Amino acid sequence: MSTGLDESSFLSLRIAAADDVAEGIRRFELVDPAGHDLPPFTPGSHISVLTPRGAKRKYSLCNDAAERHRYVISVKRELGGRGASISLIDEAKVGDTLRVSPPDNAFPLVQNAARYIFIAGGIGITPILSMIRSLGPDSTASWKLYYLSRAPEFAAYLDELTAPQYRGKVVVHHDHGDPNRAFDLWPVFEKPSNAHVYCCGPRPLMESVRDMTGHWSPANIHFESFNEGGEVRPDDRPFRVRLAHSGRTVDVPVGQTILAALRAAGCTVASSCESGTCGTCKTRLLAGVADHRDMVLLPDETDSHIMVCVSRAQTDELTLDV
Repeated sequence: MSTGLDESSFLSLRIAAADDVAEGIRRFELVDPAGHDLPPFTPGSHISVLTPRGAKRKYSLCNDAAERHRYVISVKRELGGRGASISLIDEAKVGDTLRVSPPDNAFPLVQNAARYIFIAGGIGITPILSMIRSLGPDSTASWKLYYLSRAPEFAAYLDELTAPQYRGKVVVHHDHGDPNRAFDLWPVFEKPSNAHVYCCGPRPLMESVRDMTGHWSPANIHFESFNEGGEVRPDDRPFRVRLAHSGRTVDVPVGQTILAALRAAGCTVASSCESGTCGTCKTRLLAGVADHRDMVLLPDETDSHIMVCVSRAQTDELTLDV
């Protein structure tokens, strides 16, 4: 799937270190081969990486944004995926060079907030770890992390997050694969506050947090996901998109996003996360009924807008303001 990134801007970075930080999760430290500083990034940023087999995937930067000499990513081995993570973990070795995009941020940390609530599910800890590191010991902001995983051996950076300096700030919960032992987040969200909530993890966790924060200010709720284009569902079907500016129609088959179909047809559409969580690709919907699969649109926007990176159609055709 095209991400719209110009690969001519990609950096060639050397793998300076690689080690396992949990079962099935490997950390890679990437540096400039000549020792130069890297382009700066902000907490919550990600980079796109070309894997040894040529796939392009996004990974959150999990190191402190104050560091200019390296980028650190953590890659989860996805056995049911399309092979990108397996290619990185099995084939990318220390000393190898990887092509990497400059950092982008679809999950920015609001600066100078008085309070933060972080919710991380599994590998979703990575962007949030960068946020926590950026706050530092001298920050006047109050924050708390709820780190949810299946078991300790699958929880990356667990030793760091349970260190004495984080005592009272980090709640770790393992459900051991039993839904009945899932952590109850409702007491966290029952009473709205001025806190900014950052949630990254599996889609069911994010949807649960979205539902529980429906009475909060939408401006205070932030989500991140790298499930690009969403998952194909059994009832997905092809449909058409009509471009209002030209009258052209573009077919969108099963397994392809509206965003990818538009780009293949020569349309320029802005995007960033491509997972329905940042709002960059928000497009006016002029006709037709959308199948909304994003985490961004407010209820009063669903009849008039669509996130073309993940959402599909309930009708045979959608007309977009493109």
